[in-house]
Amino acid sequence: MKTSSTTALACLLAVIILSSCDTSRRDGLNSPRWSVRMAESEMIRNPSLWMSDFVTEKKWNYTQGLMGLAFIRLSEATGDKAYFEYARGYADSLIDENGIIYEYKKENYNIDQVNPGKMMFLLFDSAKDPRYEKVIHTLRDQLESQPRIAEGGFWHKKIYPDQMWLDGLYMGAPFYAEYALRYNQPEDFQDVVNQFLIVARNTRDPETGLYRHAFDASRKMAWADSITGQAPHAWGRAMGWFSMAIVDVLDFLPEEQPGRDEMVTILHGMVQKLSEIQDTRTGGWYQVLDRSGEPGNYIETSCTAMFTYSIFKGVRMGYLDGKYLATAEKAYMGLIENFIKTDSAGLVTMTNICGVAGLGGDPYRDGSYEYYIGEVIRENDPKGVGPFIMASLEYEMIQE
Repeated sequence: MKTSSTTALACLLAVIILSSCDTSRRDGLNSPRWSVRMAESEMIRNPSLWMSDFVTEKKWNYTQGLMGLAFIRLSEATGDKAYFEYARGYADSLIDENGIIYEYKKENYNIDQVNPGKMMFLLFDSAKDPRYEKVIHTLRDQLESQPRIAEGGFWHKKIYPDQMWLDGLYMGAPFYAEYALRYNQPEDFQDVVNQFLIVARNTRDPETGLYRHAFDASRKMAWADSITGQAPHAWGRAMGWFSMAIVDVLDFLPEEQPGRDEMVTILHGMVQKLSEIQDTRTGGWYQVLDRSGEPGNYIETSCTAMFTYSIFKGVRMGYLDGKYLATAEKAYMGLIENFIKTDSAGLVTMTNICGVAGLGGDPYRDGSYEYYIGEVIRENDPKGVGPFIMASLEYEMIQE
C-alpha cells in the first residue's frame, strides 16, 4: 500500500510540474530528436540548471558545467535560444557583478572547478559580458599554479597530492587548450598534450589494454599498487571522461602539434578495446570494465553515453576509422531501448547511472571491485544526461 501511494504521489507531482511549464516546453517532449526530449525533460525536472545533480544550494560545479555545455551545443544545433538561456542562467546565478565566482576558492586547486569554464567561452562569444571573460581568466590562473607531479601532470585536487585521475583530463585539458588557442599562447599546447601522455603511460594496464581510474605518483595511497601506483580497476566513467577529453581537446590542437598523433593513437586503441568488450545484448559497457560480465557488475549508462559520444565524434572528425560507427550506433540504440524510459506525459528518464565513485577520502574508498559495484545507482544523474544529449547531437548530425 505504501509503494502504490508513493507511486501515485510521484505521478501527481509529475502532472503538476508538467502543467506549470509553458506549452513550447511541453511540445518539445514530442520531438523526434532525443537530444531535445532529454533536454526538455531536464528543464521540467530542474527549472534552473543549478538545481541539477540533486543539490539544494547553488554551487560552482563540474556537473552543471557539463550540462551547461550540452545545452549550449543543443541551442546551436536547433536554433532554440531557450537552451542557451538555461545555461546562461546558471552562470548568472553564480557570478556576481564583478565577475567573482560564488564560493570559488583557487587555493583548493580542485581541477573539477575548471570544467564550467568551457561554457564560459561560448557565453562570452554570444553575450560579450566582461564578467564571463573575467571568470575565464580566473580559471586559467588556477592552472598556472595548480600543483603537479614530478612528471608535470596536474594533481587532481590539493587534497589528493601526487595523484592524477582520468576524470581530471576532461575537467581541465579542453579548457586549457581552448584558452591557449583563443588567447594566442601556443607554447601551452605541449603542456596540454603532455597531460594526456603522462596519464596514459601511468594508468594503462598492459594486460587488458584498459586505463585504470587513477595513479598515485608517490605510491603512498593504500589503493595504489606499490610498483605502478595504479588504482586497482578500470572504472567505466573514468575512461569515459578520458575519451571525451581526447576528442574535445583535438578540436583546438594544431595538426602539426608534437604528440597529437600519439593522442589519436591512444583514442584508437581505447575504442578498439571497447568494441571488443561491448555488451552484445545491450550495446553498453560495464561499471567495472576489466571485470565485464562478472556477478554484481552492471551496464552503466554514463560511461556508455560518454563512449558513444566520443566514438561518434571521433569518426565524424576523422580520428577514428568509420568501422567504429557501428559500435557507437549499437551503444546509442541500446541506451534508448534498454535504459531510456518515457512516461505517459512524455517525460524522459535515464536509468542505471552510477552516482559517484572516487578514491581515498573519508570515508575511505579503496577502489576495490566491491566498492565500485556498491556505489549508489541513480536515475537522471547529470553525468549521464549531459553525455547522452551530446551523443544524441552527434548521432543527429550523422543522420542529417
